[in-house]
Amino acid sequence: MAERKINGVLKQGLELGPTVVFFLTYLKIKEDTFTVMGTEYSGFIIAALVFIPILLAAMGVLWYLTGAISRMQVFTAFMVIFFGGLTAWFNDERFFKMKTTIVYSCLAGLLGIGLLRGQSWLQYVMGEVLPMQTEGWMILTRRLCLMFVGLALANEFIWRTMSTDAWVKLETFAMPAALMAFLWWQIFALQRFLIEPEDDSKA
Repeated sequence: MAERKINGVLKQGLELGPTVVFFLTYLKIKEDTFTVMGTEYSGFIIAALVFIPILLAAMGVLWYLTGAISRMQVFTAFMVIFFGGLTAWFNDERFFKMKTTIVYSCLAGLLGIGLLRGQSWLQYVMGEVLPMQTEGWMILTRRLCLMFVGLALANEFIWRTMSTDAWVKLETFAMPAALMAFLWWQIFALQRFLIEPEDDSKA
């Protein structure tokens, strides 16, 4: 079934809203300690757990409105639930912080496997959205693979050497912004490989 179009602002709100809610929740309760069934949890862990149902609810609304959920969204939701569960079970915030490293590493690994096979799996996922010659897709895939590796390493450095406050702010804003800036830069850098849509009026 084809994806139904919805208002762009609403779609962005549903995709980014849960992360913003997590950030605001963390800011509000980061100094607090909560006792649940006899176990004390930090404000960070509670914020991480609150993030899970909000993310699932936003995905449910997005699926209801558009009739489609991307593989990336499903993968991200699985990782959030899995590592959120580990965080709560072991009462250790490091599991939630490692999630970002593993997500970026998995994405780099998937792209890398495709490249070793001489294929751009990125083209398979995004080819209809961004028509581009195969050579351009291969270049973009190589560069994005390296970008994901860089983000994974950056996350490891941040959570292992900096405060939780610093990690939350950088993971919520800096790393997504860096990825978006990188993608926009690549779109302009690879303009020569873009395929212009055919003009039906000339047919």
